[in-house]
Amino acid sequence: MGGGVTGAAHFMLAPMAELSHRGLRELVEGFGGCDEYFTEMISAGALLAGGPFEKWYVDNGPCPEKLVYQIEGHDAETMARAAGLLVRDKACLGIDLNMGCAAPAILRKGAGAAWMRDIDAAGDLAAKVKDAMTRAGPARRLSVKLRLGLDGDAYFDYLVKFCRRLEYEGVDLITLHPRFIHEKFRRAARWDLVGQLRGELRIAVAGNGDLANAAALREKAGGGAVMAGRGAVQCPWIFAAARGGMPLSPSIEETGLRFLDLLAQYQPEEFHLSRARRFFGFFCRNLVWAHYVFTALCRETALAGMARVWQAHFRLLAQQGG
Repeated sequence: MGGGVTGAAHFMLAPMAELSHRGLRELVEGFGGCDEYFTEMISAGALLAGGPFEKWYVDNGPCPEKLVYQIEGHDAETMARAAGLLVRDKACLGIDLNMGCAAPAILRKGAGAAWMRDIDAAGDLAAKVKDAMTRAGPARRLSVKLRLGLDGDAYFDYLVKFCRRLEYEGVDLITLHPRFIHEKFRRAARWDLVGQLRGELRIAVAGNGDLANAAALREKAGGGAVMAGRGAVQCPWIFAAARGGMPLSPSIEETGLRFLDLLAQYQPEEFHLSRARRFFGFFCRNLVWAHYVFTALCRETALAGMARVWQAHFRLLAQQGG
């Protein structure tokens, strides 16, 4: 199996919009980290156009050797050029092609999961990206993140054909989120299909979906690769706990404050509120009064105000003896 994915349990942080930035990676790494960090999806077109925020999207800290850049777009040539640019200019583990995002705005422009509608087009994309990466610099892994595709009686046969074409074109790893495109996060992830797909391919297949805690991460990993997303935002220590490396309960208060500090350090001011609200939308689930605290945080217009609200909640708990 390629690109550092071995037969042992292999843990990865998922690409998540407004979440998988350096601040979250630093937070997770502080708890012992994981084997790979995927960035939030990077627009190939915006990267090539020199967009004003791209330098934050392509920040490869704190562990470039574990970082995978995920790129999205609707044009194979543009995505190949973007992949080549990243491989040439940035240290990283590899490039991931987004063929799984089901957001309506992404699908309408023919990007994300829309690639799954055409095996030949997806294969052509993988081939062009692989060639651009090979010509740009040292060998890097090429991976693809996708879903089950379109619902239908023969969907799994189609999925296997789709993935075998990617394999033929030089893709080294496939991450399957086992839900259909139209389901987004509805209904349970079909983890049995991750195992079935592994049996059909020569390359590594990782699974993603419904990994909300360390026990689920351990169970689904077995001897393979798994990718946690929202569960790792709620519990940034989830990977350490899955390895049995968290004997003490982490401080929820200190972790929240640490995230705000990292956000201020590694993200532009224009991103502060949106990224903080996205993070605490999940992280507040560790609290009894989750909705109340999250609502109070969202009223604030600066990170400093969020920090004061956060600290005030824990002072109140201490006064109440809880």
